[in-house]
Amino acid sequence: MSINRTLSVALQAAAVLVVVSLVVGQLLGQPILLSYVETGSMQPTLNPGDGFVAIPAQIAGGIGSGDVVTFDAQEIQGGGLTTHRVVEETERGYITRGDNNPFTDQDGGEPVVQDADVVAKALQVGGSVVVIPHLGTVAMGFQSVLDAVQTQLAVTFGVRSLQGTQGLAYIVFGLSVVAYAVDWYLNAGSRDRDSRDRSRDDGTSVFAILGVLALVLMATATAAMVVPGGTQEYGVVSAEFESENPTVIESGTSQELEYVVPNAGLVPVYAYVTPASPGVDVDPQRLSVGSRGEASTTVTLSAPDETGYYRLFVVEHRYLAVLPPGVVDELYGVHPWAPLVAINGLLGGGIVGIGLLLLRGEPARIRSRDSRERPPLYKRLLRELYR
Repeated sequence: MSINRTLSVALQAAAVLVVVSLVVGQLLGQPILLSYVETGSMQPTLNPGDGFVAIPAQIAGGIGSGDVVTFDAQEIQGGGLTTHRVVEETERGYITRGDNNPFTDQDGGEPVVQDADVVAKALQVGGSVVVIPHLGTVAMGFQSVLDAVQTQLAVTFGVRSLQGTQGLAYIVFGLSVVAYAVDWYLNAGSRDRDSRDRSRDDGTSVFAILGVLALVLMATATAAMVVPGGTQEYGVVSAEFESENPTVIESGTSQELEYVVPNAGLVPVYAYVTPASPGVDVDPQRLSVGSRGEASTTVTLSAPDETGYYRLFVVEHRYLAVLPPGVVDELYGVHPWAPLVAINGLLGGGIVGIGLLLLRGEPARIRSRDSRERPPLYKRLLRELYR
């Protein structure tokens, strides 16, 4: 493959990865390295449709005044991910404001932002946000088309599961299998030829196809682990009296609540439910949830001595039970993302290994020089259909 061809393929792959990263980040509610703004509230720093590098909160370090953060808003435009600047730090959390807004979010009714609300911090160099112009415009256009396609497929086949993140994984996996089957059928004759040029690798690589299938499997597994988890908020009122309402708690006392972890999938999962703010205790913190089952733990909420309204949090991480529980415990102790990496490595490496084993150890199907002269795939497919 020539240098120009290699660069062209690399640039195309990078463009696809960027768009997919943005779209999947929006679907998961967690920016994946890149994100963007849709409104003009952050002008002139970020114009509508501009992108930026989003550092996940877990590795971003401390947050201070002047940082631009993406947080899970409760009231702004009906709630959802919002990117604004931290303008003040208080004992209860962060005060935020869009650079183009005349008042803070909290003046408009948004609760004080806490660490548990923040999902990412924008990368800044020399005090300025690193901006990628119009990146979000492309992603929003792509996502609009994707939503329309998923909706049409769901209506056509009468299957609601074809929508959303899970549906996207099904569609991509199905297309990959169909493309491989079609390519295998149309090239069946060429595999019987005795002479092949093994000195070139311009043909379709079986290893590459297995790699795509592995990536689809890992994306599906990641969605199954990340989407159901996240942060659970409890709005607690510290009052001077007792109440039958479990979230209205007498000052200086505590209240126990049941936290249920359901598993709608076929694969058992391990769930870790841990405190994400002061005044919260969870026991037990690790649960094993069987296939299509549920498990529960006890969350203890403590009301501060000072009366008022408080927001308390717990965070849930869940992992597919494909590794021994002791291994998952050790990895989780290193970082909540470590089990995700290990599980994806096991699943992705497994599908590639099994594929290569079934293909008798041949990592790639090398085409002969003559095969490069054949018509494109779609022309060969039409020829097969109409002959």
